[in-house]
Amino acid sequence: MQQMADKFMRVVSGMRPTGDLHLGHYHGVLKNWIKLQDEYECFFFVADWHALTTHYDDVSSLKQNTFNMVVDWLASGIDPEKSTIFIQSKIREHAELHTLLSMITPLSWLERVPTYKDQQEKLSNKDLSTYGFLGYPLLQSADILVYQAGMVPVGEDQVAHVELTREIARRFNYLYGREPGFEQKAEAAARKMGKKNAKSYNRLKTEFQQQGNHEALDEATSLIASQANITEADKELLLGFIEGKGKTILPEARALLAEAAKMPGLDGQKMSKSYNNTIALRDDPIEVENKIRTMPTDPARIRRTDPGDPDKCPVWQYHTVYSDHNIKNTVRKGCKSAAIGCVDCKRYIIDAVLKELDIIQTRAEVFIKDPDKVYAIIETGCNRAKIQAQQTMQQIRQVMGLS
Repeated sequence: MQQMADKFMRVVSGMRPTGDLHLGHYHGVLKNWIKLQDEYECFFFVADWHALTTHYDDVSSLKQNTFNMVVDWLASGIDPEKSTIFIQSKIREHAELHTLLSMITPLSWLERVPTYKDQQEKLSNKDLSTYGFLGYPLLQSADILVYQAGMVPVGEDQVAHVELTREIARRFNYLYGREPGFEQKAEAAARKMGKKNAKSYNRLKTEFQQQGNHEALDEATSLIASQANITEADKELLLGFIEGKGKTILPEARALLAEAAKMPGLDGQKMSKSYNNTIALRDDPIEVENKIRTMPTDPARIRRTDPGDPDKCPVWQYHTVYSDHNIKNTVRKGCKSAAIGCVDCKRYIIDAVLKELDIIQTRAEVFIKDPDKVYAIIETGCNRAKIQAQQTMQQIRQVMGLS
């Protein structure tokens, strides 16, 4: 089945507009998106509906946050010629698919999502006893499935959400993929492969269905994929038949595990607005310098002459992101021998961060001065996204008897 998923070489990912983007977003998400847009068809969206799941009581900055987020994406290197950039709420098909999927999704599936109780505890100051919060993983599934995406770039904490999406797609295909005459059509598709291949297919199907031989399933999948004389629709039928399912209407997207974000906060924890330890992409250079200058260091290094341990210092974590081999060697040796002070150590980081932010801020200024260009990019992206979403929903309405 993996080869079928690979047919859908579309990547979908989104980000909630709940405040200023910071270096954690840049190094943990955006740099990965920039690489993906050169390899796949990418759909990146501002998840404004998702922002309402936790910030429904204050929407005063939602519009501005949305605009600023798109500007920061563009300034960071997301190319609207390579990627489709759009606003979630502008594509109503997300909401329609969310509603339809809610009809077939067991409540227990949503309640067992690990982040559900975890987020309720972390955000105990907010009333999250709402359906919107309980159902947000299902809306995420709709975000993915409405574009029939094959891959979703996520961090480890979001893998469970992609697995939920796979389960929902599997359930949907089982319920609605078995069109009338499905078995007869699958048998006819097998005959198109020729007698020898059809015989092999039937043998492998029996081994998998009756003996649970997963190697037989892998072999059958390879056999089907290698057939040049049958259509993609026939291949879907044959794969669905051997797995006891139906036609693949909604593909089972797989998690594209992003490399763990190396960008720590100013205090050594994960960089997060809730910890008040961020460097925003739009921060003024003087503010950036002050933030880094006041970063905590190795607590055992009280005086300038005291030797330090870089592995116990939050500033060293920044060197692993920004410094080359020579600078890291200089800093490590100088810290351990007290040959350099913390101010000298931080100077390298200040220069590197300011250089990186200067490039992003210079690009951002161009878009800020020409908001119509930004709105045009958004409109074009929304139109592209809507076409794909409408095509998916037309198929879904048909199989669910709603066309």
